[in-house]
Parts: sequence; structure tokens; C-alpha cells
Amino acid sequence: MLRATVQQEVEALHTFFVGWFSGALPESQFESGFLSRFDPGFLLIPPAGTLLTLDELASGVRRAHATTPEFRTAIRNVTVRRMLDGHTLATYEEWQRNALASKPPENARLATVLFENTEPLRWLHIHETWMPASVAAKGPYDF
Repeated sequence: MLRATVQQEVEALHTFFVGWFSGALPESQFESGFLSRFDPGFLLIPPAGTLLTLDELASGVRRAHATTPEFRTAIRNVTVRRMLDGHTLATYEEWQRNALASKPPENARLATVLFENTEPLRWLHIHETWMPASVAAKGPYDF
């Protein structure tokens, strides 16, 4: 049951990203679709290895509204790795197509996420790394 909840949350956030970056979602959904999911102390380490606070991430996401109409994602291989004192550690693959802010725009990353087991789950930390180029090149990008 927890795996299904984690998968649903990961997919819901990425559905928000597709709607937000493509412009299909109105700006009024920023708080409920994005900000409300995260702990105020949230940290993201993207594949480039920088460290982003929630404020920094939110600022960038907010500015990117409707900038990439063809952006798409696919979430694959969601796996719960550990359950620890009210927290869940999970991994998932995020495949992106037409991601104009990423190089290359068709790419794949492996993410490790730490959730607080609240209702709904609360995002505490994400660490992403690029999938090996040989894996990412094979796709598929048919989503």
C-alpha cells in the first residue's frame, strides 16, 4: 500500500510539472499543486550537484510557467527502499522529453526521495543523478 501511495505522489508532482511548464495549469494552482507538497526545509540536489532550497526551487519553477509547451515526463521504477520512524526513502526514474532547460532535452535521471509519512506525503529531500548516457539514449521517449 505504501508503494502505491509513493508512486501516486511522485506521479502527481510530475503531472503538475507537465501542466505548469506547458501552460495547461493556471498560475493559481502553484500553491496547491506545488508548494503545499513540500516541507519548508526541503532540499533538492539536481544532477548538476548544486543545492537548492525550497525557496530557490519554487522561484525557478514559478518563473518557468508556460515556457515549454511540449515538455513531458514519464516516471518509472518507483521503489520503496526503507521505512524509518515516520519517513520513507524511495527511488524512481524520471524520463523527460522536450526539457528545454536540460541538456540534452531528452534525458533520464535517477532520483532518491525522502518523504515524511504524513497525509499526504511531504517531500523532505530529493537527490537526482543522470542515468548513464548509454541507458538514456535508448529511451524509450514515446510518452
